[in-house]
Amino acid sequence: MERRFYVYLMASRIGGTPYVGVTSRLAERSYEHRHGLVPGFTKTCGIKKLVWFEPHATAESAIRREKQIKQWERVWKIQLIEEHNPRWIDLAPEIGLG
Repeated sequence: MERRFYVYLMASRIGGTPYVGVTSRLAERSYEHRHGLVPGFTKTCGIKKLVWFEPHATAESAIRREKQIKQWERVWKIQLIEEHNPRWIDLAPEIGLG
């Protein structure tokens, strides 16, 4: 089975603070954020909605993209989300989380 890596953005609400992360377990990681199982920024700020994700074939390319997005201004992150998910709907059901 081919392993995939993902760069993802989470948010608390439309226009809320975007959080960028990288993982090889998107469904599990999204679940952890959703249920406050990840200590730190996302738990403190109530960031629970998966609003954007991008698959990568290698860990190296995913990490490189995550670092790139982390350097972006907030408005650019919001534009990226709205380009693919203009209503900021929670994409968790799309990856198998209800």
